[in-house]
Amino acid sequence: MGLDITGIGAIFDFGSKVIDKIFPDQNEAAKAKLAMFELQQKGELAQLDNDFKLAIEQIKTNAVEAQNASIFVSGWRPFIGWICGFSLGYNYIFMPLFTYCARWYDKVAPVMPVLDNGELTTLLFGMLGLGIMRTYEKKEGVASK
Repeated sequence: MGLDITGIGAIFDFGSKVIDKIFPDQNEAAKAKLAMFELQQKGELAQLDNDFKLAIEQIKTNAVEAQNASIFVSGWRPFIGWICGFSLGYNYIFMPLFTYCARWYDKVAPVMPVLDNGELTTLLFGMLGLGIMRTYEKKEGVASK
């Protein structure tokens, strides 16, 4: 079994030990454990189904939002993408190059600040995942405004 962050797996492990003590007959204990395992699986499948439905609704919302004529509604996602791109460009191209040139010219030149890209990189990866959907739309000939 994988990582159990809900604690439900621990409850079922405890339940399995209780079943072993309640049912001295191994066949009866196995039947009870199977019934408990089926309940656990149904709960996990219900959670997966719920997550899937939530993701589908988010995709529908994103599609409606992207079709809006207002730049403030449909343009926020590209804006965030440009911010991520500029910050990565600053951190990995401009800042090291500028610092190198400044230190070459003057040995005591101050170092430019380094941006923490941890949150921006996470955001960018999420957006790139959505960007794959846009690539698919372009391939299928969906027009954009």
